[in-house]
Amino acid sequence: MTKADIVSEISKNTGLDKGDVLNIVESIMETIKGSLSKNENVYLRGFGSFIVKQRAEKTGRNISKNTSIIIPAHSIPAFKPADVLMEAVK
Repeated sequence: MTKADIVSEISKNTGLDKGDVLNIVESIMETIKGSLSKNENVYLRGFGSFIVKQRAEKTGRNISKNTSIIIPAHSIPAFKPADVLMEAVK
């Protein structure tokens, strides 16, 4: 399912204009992105959590040059589904 499919489905279910729904969906995604960029987790009860995970520094290999490189510590976004969502998918 794509973002356009989600917008169409919400528009059909609520009777709202697709343009309005698209603005709302975009706003939700920007808000989540902004929170994660500030290292703030986002918790949506009954759906899941968007969290920021920390990756430690590690040594990697450049196979083509046969050299070692240091990959610095960094943060990555992750999603942890709620139990309710897990049960619905099963």
